[in-house]
Amino acid sequence: MADEEFLPFRENTFDLVISSLSMHWINDLPGALRQIHSVLKPDGVFVGAMVGGETLYELRCSLQLAELEREGGFAAHISPYTAVTDLGNLLGQAGFNMLTVDVDEIQVHYPSMFEVLCDLQGMGESNCAWNRKPLLHRDTMLAAAAVYKGMYGNEDGSVPATFDVLFMIGWKPHESQAKPARRGSATASFADLSKIGRSNPGRPDGGGNFT
Repeated sequence: MADEEFLPFRENTFDLVISSLSMHWINDLPGALRQIHSVLKPDGVFVGAMVGGETLYELRCSLQLAELEREGGFAAHISPYTAVTDLGNLLGQAGFNMLTVDVDEIQVHYPSMFEVLCDLQGMGESNCAWNRKPLLHRDTMLAAAAVYKGMYGNEDGSVPATFDVLFMIGWKPHESQAKPARRGSATASFADLSKIGRSNPGRPDGGGNFT
């Protein structure tokens, strides 16, 4: 319940910080993660979910192809999203450890592209970029709807809209947390795993038991 880019809290205040589907609106995501790290107590945890990845790729591609065809060029009409491959790096750079990052793909089906746009507007999820193109011509919109249906349409005539929800967990370091073993301290080699299957000659496949 605060501005994520200007958290009004002191350092080492909270045991837990939660963010649910709002971080895709943050301009300075690395800075926001550093602030979250700061307000957590040692061994505190951050749990977050944000829209990102390949969200709305069907709409993005359809608008680009239609605009190229009708207007000879295209502009960004969908807000940029964080890639799941970058999220772990951002959390690590902010100071978190014991990271967990996952993605859940959700598809919602609509009668046409226009219902997708209506839903996004109703959710307050229109393009927020300052340099966005303010106008899409009617012909371009009709062409985009045709491209959308032709490339991604279902047999029943509906079209899918894909949303990637990125989930993240990161802990603020503390001396009580488990630490990785010192490099070179292993007492077994991965190369020895190939020999385990030969330890039970009584089985036709030579397999052994694992405990």
